[in-house]
Amino acid sequence: MHYSKLRISGDATSKLRSLRQRTGLTPNLLCRIALMTSLEEGPLGGAYPPDEEGSEFNAYTLTGEYGALFAALLRWVEEGATSADALENDELLARLRGHIHRGVGTLSVRAKSPADVLRLVPTA
Repeated sequence: MHYSKLRISGDATSKLRSLRQRTGLTPNLLCRIALMTSLEEGPLGGAYPPDEEGSEFNAYTLTGEYGALFAALLRWVEEGATSADALENDELLARLRGHIHRGVGTLSVRAKSPADVLRLVPTA
């Protein structure tokens, strides 16, 4: 999955502002948590991709040094273990935006404080 910039939905951008105020976390960290939360819920399937009217992130700002890991997890969830039907780069990016959108929506309900974000992390 190759991209230099990724624009998220306007709705996710609005919710990220609110989440930042409540949790003190930066939008890129919140997007990473949102992505992982959404990937945990499973594939998006045929869900309509969200708009691209919100904030724009550079690839490294969004995923940091873990870009390849996030891409591999996205492929695993969306394509399955066999990858018989590998998704094109554009479709993967649309699903990445979709997972961020869905995850930010979930976080906006679950995370009212920094402690709520910590509760999202599974214990060993």
